[in-house]
Amino acid sequence: MRIGIVGLGRMGGNIAVRLTRHGHSIVVHDRAETVTHSVVARAEAERAIGVNSLEALVKKLEGETHRIVWVMLPAGAITESCIKELGNLLSDGDIIIDGGNTYYKDDIRRAEKLAMKGISYLDVGTSGGVWGLERGYCMMYGGPKSATDYIDPILAALAPGKGDIPLTPHRNITDLDPRAEQGYLHCGPAGSGHFVKMIHNGIEYGMMQAFAEGFDIMKNKNSPLLAPADRFDLNVADIAEVWRRGSVVSSWLLDLTAEALAKSEELTEFSGEVSDSGEGRWTIEAAIEEDVPVPVMTAALFTRFRSRSGNSFAEKILSAQRFGFGGHVEQK
Repeated sequence: MRIGIVGLGRMGGNIAVRLTRHGHSIVVHDRAETVTHSVVARAEAERAIGVNSLEALVKKLEGETHRIVWVMLPAGAITESCIKELGNLLSDGDIIIDGGNTYYKDDIRRAEKLAMKGISYLDVGTSGGVWGLERGYCMMYGGPKSATDYIDPILAALAPGKGDIPLTPHRNITDLDPRAEQGYLHCGPAGSGHFVKMIHNGIEYGMMQAFAEGFDIMKNKNSPLLAPADRFDLNVADIAEVWRRGSVVSSWLLDLTAEALAKSEELTEFSGEVSDSGEGRWTIEAAIEEDVPVPVMTAALFTRFRSRSGNSFAEKILSAQRFGFGGHVEQK
């Protein structure tokens, strides 16, 4: 298939390259022409064409049964403007995909408006960070089934596949979607994909915070506030490593923590001033609307706020994890 991709940052560029590795052709555009040229150069078998405008991108997709444009831009005004322009360039039967971290209520609004022109709007919550090029992307998506079925070859190429993860018992005797085992899932109508990804990120906040606080406690077990007999000089890099080997808390986040601590046990390269992407806030807003208590996620979000006015080793752990999975660099 041929697909247009707008926005070639850390994830957008790798999504584009991964598609060419799986035999798809791409037309790519980024406001920075050097970035566009770089992605074209990285693409496989000359399957990429770079253009300097949305109009040129749409024109290059002419002749396709359904023109598909995947938007991979930061949530907010820049994505809103891009999708509005694409809505004026595309026509009945075409498909717009938003793969960023958009607020799900914006998806619902956009889908309704674009449907009046016969344009299908899909929201794809994408997880995988800077590792997705090699590992693949876990994708949660929403939109009309006819359009999601049409782009299934694209999603299958981006997904990680079953890999070596053991199969979940009993899935073969229940009415469950087999694509979930491949790492991608149609969640429902427009907005549902980004809603599920939003909750995913809220959970991520809580998991990261639990690791951060635990390592902070261990790091401070040699504190002069304790009686000498109660002090332990613990090697947190070794503890992170041993936990990776068969413990209940083993996970990718722990892998990233262990890697960061092995390189620098004091994590001096991180400021500990931890940013938030916005999805943690939206998760808590959704919980308030539903009267669902979420004390762990709320505390994790508020800790990120506090980290920007003085921080501890725990926040450096959070910074190290964010850099590990997403390439996020905190301000110093």
